[in-house]
Amino acid sequence: MKHSIRFEYESHYFLSHEATFEEKEIWLVMHGYGQLAEFFVRKFKSFFSPEVLFIAPEGTNYNYLEGFQGRVGANWMTKHERETAIANNHRLLDKLVGTYLEKYPVKPKIHVLGFSQGAATATRWASQWDRKIDSLVLWAGGFALDLDLEQARGKFADTELILALGDRDEMITSEHIQKQEELISCLRKDVLRYTYPGGHDLDPELLEKIINQNY
Repeated sequence: MKHSIRFEYESHYFLSHEATFEEKEIWLVMHGYGQLAEFFVRKFKSFFSPEVLFIAPEGTNYNYLEGFQGRVGANWMTKHERETAIANNHRLLDKLVGTYLEKYPVKPKIHVLGFSQGAATATRWASQWDRKIDSLVLWAGGFALDLDLEQARGKFADTELILALGDRDEMITSEHIQKQEELISCLRKDVLRYTYPGGHDLDPELLEKIINQNY
């Protein structure tokens, strides 16, 4: 018979700088499948500022990217024990962001950017978190298809929702786009859409536009 047990677990994350707790903005940036937070946060280096803290959590599941040796990547979940992984992600992100926020005398604005697999993970977590999120950026990914729509409608009522897709992204199919449009329609919420010339990666020019418009 199957049983489960909870135990203390250590997870890793990376910062743009050591927090002063005087920052006006926090960006929680969530990597995609097979990436590591250490390298993902570097993609935002040109936006590092004393007034903005970037926090890059790392998925707690790891695998070799090719075969049984070499480069290792992290992921937020697989189909195996999926619900357990989702619950673990929520506890991790609740604890991480909450630990920082409680030290701010003046609460900063909170922005969340999820890339690829990190996008669906971000929407699941953000829709159940107990604090306001000012903007949610879904890049080369989208809303989790199993999102609790009623809960999400209420949670995202005052959140700016942004969707960014490359016009040559081999990972984004027409079926994916159709399902996302159907879900967005059910959300009954305006979503700001951007398309950029490129594939499955962050576009520096569009990234600058999105981050700067939220300062």
